[in-house]
Amino acid sequence: MKDKLNNLILVPTDFSEVCDNAMHQAAEAARFFKYELCLLHVIDKSTTAYLKAENAGVETIYSKLQDLADKLVAEFGITVKIKAEDGDIFTTISAVAQHLGANLVYLGTHGKVGMQKLTGSFALKVITESPAPVIVVQKRKFADGFRNILLPITSNAGPWDKTKWATFMAKQLNAKIHLMSIPGKAIEETTNTLTTYFDENQVDYTVTIVEKASNFSQQVIDHATANNYDLIMIMTNPDTGWTQYLLGSYDEEIIFNKSQIPVMCINPRKYNWEKITNY
Repeated sequence: MKDKLNNLILVPTDFSEVCDNAMHQAAEAARFFKYELCLLHVIDKSTTAYLKAENAGVETIYSKLQDLADKLVAEFGITVKIKAEDGDIFTTISAVAQHLGANLVYLGTHGKVGMQKLTGSFALKVITESPAPVIVVQKRKFADGFRNILLPITSNAGPWDKTKWATFMAKQLNAKIHLMSIPGKAIEETTNTLTTYFDENQVDYTVTIVEKASNFSQQVIDHATANNYDLIMIMTNPDTGWTQYLLGSYDEEIIFNKSQIPVMCINPRKYNWEKITNY
């Protein structure tokens, strides 16, 4: 595992509308964070079939990527790199993220539009394989960035990861964190851990404790929708050997929420937090 992070956001693209939306949201974040952006296209069977049908060579992919990069540079004033890599979306995206030392991955998910179907279980596999947090973006556009971030608390798993990332996002984006938790002593202790750290780092936050834990994913979505929140932040759960990361039905409902609110998925990792959390 590569521990060195290089102040970079990776955006896989298949040149579809939803990937374009993810790309623009990532570019805005890169401008705020003062990060570089890297646009990645994975050359898989779908790309090969497309190029054959168009009677075109791989240079067409590089040309498409460069055109996108030039537009982002002009609009956002950031540094944009391009990369095309042979492989498949399941393993290549995570491998490139690790090789480049990406801090974040922005992933556009869609239905049947585009060369590569990053939807449903396909997207979930990309998320759980990623060495960096993944922000999942659908078609809905958010022009004002992430100003209000909802952080649901359902367990005490990975409190350090979610605390540090929430603080980083809040400080960098001047955002407010909204904690939402289920009832229970263990959850209350985890929430107190987060709020103590927020207080120490002057992070603005609110706390909401629901009355019942049942159907919590829908409660989270309804709360985020009603309050016009810009981002929902969730944690994946490691298996007992910490060899892979798991997403349940709760996570899937939030990631693919019908309000199309972006969702940041964090896999607990041993990263160089000194570099990430340079407030």
